[in-house]
Amino acid sequence: MNERAEIFQTNHDEYLKQIADCDLQPRAEVLGLETDGDGIFVPCFNEIYHVSGNGIRNREGVTPNYGLCVILSKYLLLCPERVHDSADWVTFKDFKRTSHFLNVNFFTSDTEKAITTAFEGRMDALTQACEGLGGFLPEGSFPYDLAMEFQALSRIRLLLLFNDRDDDFPATTTVLFQKSGEYYLDPESLAMTGAVLATWLKRLDG
Repeated sequence: MNERAEIFQTNHDEYLKQIADCDLQPRAEVLGLETDGDGIFVPCFNEIYHVSGNGIRNREGVTPNYGLCVILSKYLLLCPERVHDSADWVTFKDFKRTSHFLNVNFFTSDTEKAITTAFEGRMDALTQACEGLGGFLPEGSFPYDLAMEFQALSRIRLLLLFNDRDDDFPATTTVLFQKSGEYYLDPESLAMTGAVLATWLKRLDG
């Protein structure tokens, strides 16, 4: 095992230890999730994961990649004491705690630019991928070629806004968050959640 893998494994084990030591029932109530006495079931986009001190696994018993394990772990460990909800949409850099320049750059490159690069000139493919990932039409009107809302995690929704290229302008992608998302995840994990959206859309596109 190389040094990077060892660091990941150490961090992963520490998250599991913290999860094992905490009371999941109050967190489940705040997040609107179900428990089974051992762990908690966490829907993430169109997949469901069982999270406990014994591990993080999908319905087939497979452990997701390290990044998603971090998101799911912090989602439970950082759970607030009460429900926070807001219908307002904000950009990633609008979150109060998003002060680290690298987080903003990572979100821009691995989420918004990644989606633009993969789907410019391919509106039908993007629409199909969004629907395959559980995307649905948002309430209200948005002046974009495509607007899709996603339930990334319980209490955390994302809004994808896409304008395709034309004779005058290049394709652009904007991904917005519910303002209350900052109460449930730290900025780094929110940025990683955006990257999961981009990665899974591309995966569904084949």
